Amino acid sequence: MTKPMEWKATTYPVEYQDALSFMDSRVAAIHKGAAQECVWLLEHPPLYTGGTSAKAGDLLDARFPVFKTGRGGEYTYHGPGQRVGYVMLNLRKRQKQPDIKAYVHDLERWIIMALASFGITGERREGRVGIWVETDEGDKKIAALGVRIRRWVSLHGISINVSPDLSHFSGIIPCGISDAGVTSMCELLGRDVEMAEFDAALKDKFQDVFNRR
Repeated sequence: MTKPMEWKATTYPVEYQDALSFMDSRVAAIHKGAAQECVWLLEHPPLYTGGTSAKAGDLLDARFPVFKTGRGGEYTYHGPGQRVGYVMLNLRKRQKQPDIKAYVHDLERWIIMALASFGITGERREGRVGIWVETDEGDKKIAALGVRIRRWVSLHGISINVSPDLSHFSGIIPCGISDAGVTSMCELLGRDVEMAEFDAALKDKFQDVFNRR
């Protein structure tokens, strides 16, 4: 019998290294069948992370701590007001044939559906990673993805700009894309969005996307 998945939602900023340690431990335990799958929703203190494709020139101003990490992707920012979702799933059990591209596509669909709950139209863009929205000022990025798969268990995941300080993104070229900006749910909606409210949407839409196949 499959163990139920664990949902964790943390209300205080979690240090990046602490999150990595938790993921490493949980992913190993999931692989051994000794722990539940887990989605951990959290915020970090202001920091930059560089994925496996990060280019040195895309770090413009290291005003916050910078972490090299094993996830895919380039530089991104994490900080208060941004909801990070670390997703630890056993893809061997969830997919008929383990497929990383299909998993990333599901993560994108999950974000798009959660944003739609608030009347925001998030979209994929050909050749551009993440989720984008069309604004009067052109395309702006509202969510990022960066994943790693270890023995077919996923780690790292997604980040959605709920209400971060968008000026903090100016220290990097987010995901190596210099000709588009970033936005947030609060900027688009013109109102505050409570993190618990967005968490509820993420949890609800997760069931629609990631039900076992």
